Amino acid sequence: MFDPGAYSWMAEKVLVATWETIYMVLISTSLSYIVGLPLGVVLVTTADRHILENRGVNRVLGYIVNAVRSVPFIIFLILIIPLTRIIVGTSIGTAASIVPLTLAAIPFVARLVETSLKEIKWELVEAALSMGANAWQVISKVLLPEAMPSLSLGVAITAINLVGYSAMAGIVGGGGLGTLAYYYGHQRYENDIMWVTVIVLVLLVQLVQMGGDALAAKISNRRR
Repeated sequence: MFDPGAYSWMAEKVLVATWETIYMVLISTSLSYIVGLPLGVVLVTTADRHILENRGVNRVLGYIVNAVRSVPFIIFLILIIPLTRIIVGTSIGTAASIVPLTLAAIPFVARLVETSLKEIKWELVEAALSMGANAWQVISKVLLPEAMPSLSLGVAITAINLVGYSAMAGIVGGGGLGTLAYYYGHQRYENDIMWVTVIVLVLLVQLVQMGGDALAAKISNRRR
């Protein structure tokens, strides 16, 4: 039998959970790029025969990035619970989830940025250096602008990964669609809620990818 009250309750829960997921993903993506973008630049520019060559710094940063990336997110989430409590005062809820989401995304962003910058032809860097550009000018006037379309797609890829991570965080009370699916859909055997959350997650991913593709195409067209 159709129960308007039940569907109204479910719609309200899904809307709140969707907003929590979007909030977590937006904040954690932004924060991860604040740290991950410069880190990726350092990984590229300190590599052998690059503008700021420093083998020691490059190797240490590379090891750290690889070490963090090698830990599955669900384990990483549990490992940094003490740090999360220190930063936000609790280990559950959307605010708490932003901490592990951001820290897990930073090395991922760094590698995406590194890959994007490595696609830039070295001849462009050499041309800038021959005209007297310093390291900062090469980074800000050549590397980052030339890599902008690829960097835009990287933002979309990062956000999509964080949508999945946020769902995993929901299993341990992180809020958002993951919490809704697990505690209401799975533990209470509410299959309707489970399927609705899956559909919303798929739609979110599609929208993020479409936005990233559109932005990258727009940037590429402006440069032609």
